[in-house]
Amino acid sequence: MPRKKKTEEINHDENELNLHTHISGAGDVVRQNITDTLEVNYMPYAMSVIMSRAIPEIDGFKPSHRKLLYTMYKMGLLTGGTIKSANIVGRTMQLNPHGDAAIYETMIRLARGNESLLHPYVESKGNFGKAYSKNMQYAASRYTEAKLAPIAAELFKDIDKDTVDFVPNYDNSMTEPTLFPVSFPSVLVNANMGIAVGMASNICSFNLGEICNATIELIRNPDADLLETVKGPDFIGGAQLLYDRKVMEEIYRTGRGSFKLRAKYNYDKANHCIDIYEIPATTTSEAIIDKIIELAKAGKVKEISDIRDETDKKGLKITIDVKRGTDPDKLMKKLFKSTPLEDSFGCNFNVLIAGTPRVLGIKELLSEWIAFRTECVNRRVYFELNKAKEKLHLLEALQKVLLDIDKAIKIIRATDEESAVIENLMIGFGIDRVQAEYVAEIRLRHLNREYILKRTADIQKLRDDIEDMEDILSSKSRVKKIIVSELKEVAAKYDKPRRTEIIYDYETDTDVEVEDIPDYPVNLFFTGEGYFKKITPQSLRMSSEQKVKEGDSVIQSIESSNNSDLLFFTNQCQVYKAKASDFADTKASALGSFVASDLGMDPDETAIYMVNTTDYKGYVLFFFENGKVAKVDLSSYATKNNRKKLIKAYSDKSPLVAIRHITEDCEIVMRSTNGRILLLNTGAISPKTTKDTQGVGVMTQKKNHRLSEVEDYTEGMFAKPARYRTRNLPAAGSVLGKDDEAEQLSLI
Repeated sequence: MPRKKKTEEINHDENELNLHTHISGAGDVVRQNITDTLEVNYMPYAMSVIMSRAIPEIDGFKPSHRKLLYTMYKMGLLTGGTIKSANIVGRTMQLNPHGDAAIYETMIRLARGNESLLHPYVESKGNFGKAYSKNMQYAASRYTEAKLAPIAAELFKDIDKDTVDFVPNYDNSMTEPTLFPVSFPSVLVNANMGIAVGMASNICSFNLGEICNATIELIRNPDADLLETVKGPDFIGGAQLLYDRKVMEEIYRTGRGSFKLRAKYNYDKANHCIDIYEIPATTTSEAIIDKIIELAKAGKVKEISDIRDETDKKGLKITIDVKRGTDPDKLMKKLFKSTPLEDSFGCNFNVLIAGTPRVLGIKELLSEWIAFRTECVNRRVYFELNKAKEKLHLLEALQKVLLDIDKAIKIIRATDEESAVIENLMIGFGIDRVQAEYVAEIRLRHLNREYILKRTADIQKLRDDIEDMEDILSSKSRVKKIIVSELKEVAAKYDKPRRTEIIYDYETDTDVEVEDIPDYPVNLFFTGEGYFKKITPQSLRMSSEQKVKEGDSVIQSIESSNNSDLLFFTNQCQVYKAKASDFADTKASALGSFVASDLGMDPDETAIYMVNTTDYKGYVLFFFENGKVAKVDLSSYATKNNRKKLIKAYSDKSPLVAIRHITEDCEIVMRSTNGRILLLNTGAISPKTTKDTQGVGVMTQKKNHRLSEVEDYTEGMFAKPARYRTRNLPAAGSVLGKDDEAEQLSLI
């Protein structure tokens, strides 16, 4: 037996030797330049990863996403109930033969239950894990179920109408789309991250409604300022976006940049604990808890007695028990600085455009999507046009047969051979082979006038439709209108309120001390030359006549309290913030404080308007000489820290005429140098959160004329106020009526 075994081993070695002798170059050591190795072996691999794996395309998907969703679409999962995820994964392997684990992980991230996407494409049933937790792992595919979400219908709309190219799958047994003909810019609506070879992609998500509106605006005006429409990134996990306009401008322009996200929290005073319920999309609850524990063990955070993860079916919740006497806000400021509770999101809008990776800003990316969608619409219309022409061609043959049904029957009966029927019908009715085949296939029971009349009734409608579709293909403006209408439909169906709150002014200093401000009623006065007085009611009752400089006058008089905030807008588009308590109580007989000097304003800068508030509610209206009006939320000027000066408080594109602070909408009189008057209801203007917005056109100005005066409207100011009102803006206004002219003269 041992000898036989040894003989078998020898024979095996001889076979191995013979095999190697038949392979050319096997076992040889060959010298090769490293550059040749990189070019021949490494570069194809790198290109494969970039082109076919890691970088999303203009439809917003990587190949793995596309293969999974298309499989679900072909399985009919847009309608009906959910089915086992394992079934979906198995079917997807017909397009994506990379193992069930990779496919299932792709489905997990697309599912609603995982909470990765702002608008999930997959409806899930079962445990799909959570994106914000490493420990909450998803269940196996045999336990979960899934189907396509309603919004997925927008991915496949008209996919069967030659809107996109199809290619064979890996074994040439079926075809799959190279792109989805998405009817909205999904590439910016859902977050997408990929790491390729030598490059990467990291696209944050934006609000669907804002992106659709921005795309519509860009179609109508290629020079549109998208910062006015797209307020900022929006994440399904919410949190707070610390807004820096310069950073956002850079991201919107170049597609690169980094912004900060901050967690949201509540303080439970009864239980002495802080509940964190929203965290940045870039981190997890475990990472936050681990870092806080590390700080506590190192003695850097002594205010915390316990921390635990209380996440349940209601959502994320990290609870921090704090010691008695702890200031929760001060503690959170420290944690924001030292833990992932405040984290950065690095943007890299790298997208494959026609097979080439390109880093694009939002405007460029939307322009590329518009070009892509334009091609889809053109291809869809061209497909429908050809179908309509084919149908019309057949119906025209029926119309000819209608003229003499008996003749058609006679031709068929008189033909000796079946193969000659088509030729005889062609000759008898002057139709082509396709038409003759169609007529010959009609059943005998259908060769009656009623049937043929019903079928040919649509001929004129088909001709009209064909003419309309040909007009669409020749008109770029009509194609744009189609895209705009589809975007409006998508926004109306699927838009949701913003999840991520935008914080325009935020505090970073952890050592801010809050002073106790004595609170009592005061009267505030502001003059045209920038002087300010704070007078108590008792002092004002003793002497109410205000002393001012020669030529100066009081332009604002407000009843308020000593702990209110003051915002002084200047002639250099800046605003200086102060507390009423920062100014000493004075008397009516004094000139008061010169605001420009007391607040350290720049040379030649002076205060022109004062806003007094305690809750930052209401709006600030800016009226410009070009007739535009900007309506800005007063909350846009609120700051949590002690910042005294805010730049770009309002637009400098046109000279300022007037400023008004209103707590609710009212009517305001606008006068132009050409003598026209417009009575504006401020409710007709949409508020903005961007402080230096240019505003909207309200009062159109003729050449060499400008808006010259703004005043509050009071009842009885005009005999016929309806004369100066208008339904549509902008408007030129109306000249002074005769009744009002007489009233003006009588007043003089």
